[in-house]
Amino acid sequence: MACFLVPAAAATATTVLQRKIPQRLHPEWLNSLLWGGVAMLAVEHIAHQEVVPYPPFLTAMKNPGEITVMLKEMVTVGGTMTLAIFALWLTMVWIASRRVSTTQTGARRWTG
Repeated sequence: MACFLVPAAAATATTVLQRKIPQRLHPEWLNSLLWGGVAMLAVEHIAHQEVVPYPPFLTAMKNPGEITVMLKEMVTVGGTMTLAIFALWLTMVWIASRRVSTTQTGARRWTG
């Protein structure tokens, strides 16, 4: 219904704060992962007519009884997806930092 709004909020925040995140953490990777996920989910929700181009935009908002279900989905599905994206980003940063540190110390370089 609206689970894409959670990673969209995170993507907006990280885009605004990108210059404050150290470059060694590759904030552009995080933004790409978040915005890509948002785009994919938005297309899927539009295809299933859960998002429409007229108010209230989210079909779940038409029926007050569905708002609670929508909020629960946002927290459970959207929150889990956002946490998974952050975990993937942290893993990517960790792997990249290990590759750089082993290359700089003259140790054998891991090529994957």
